[in-house]
Amino acid sequence: MPPEAEGAGKASATTGAPAPAGSGTTTGAARPRLLMRWLTAFGRFWWDFLVGDTPELLIGVLIALGVVALLVKGPSLNAAGVAAFPVIVAVMLGLSVYRARPKR
Repeated sequence: MPPEAEGAGKASATTGAPAPAGSGTTTGAARPRLLMRWLTAFGRFWWDFLVGDTPELLIGVLIALGVVALLVKGPSLNAAGVAAFPVIVAVMLGLSVYRARPKR
């Protein structure tokens, strides 16, 4: 609901009739609450999108990117970074599949 319309259903202090929309009866606290709700929803979406059910994959991706970033900083380690990335991805995939296997 837009901040202007929040005061539309409130009764006027003088007549008892509903105040028209956009009449300035909303408090200044409505915008920070709306902003906090939006930021909370935005954060929850990204948490669910990135972490979801398998937080170890997010950690694995961050580790893989960090290792490759450190390797390519050195002038002669670019080839090691190129080779290390698929190995790290394969190891993380194997760990994820191992963790998801059915328990006997």
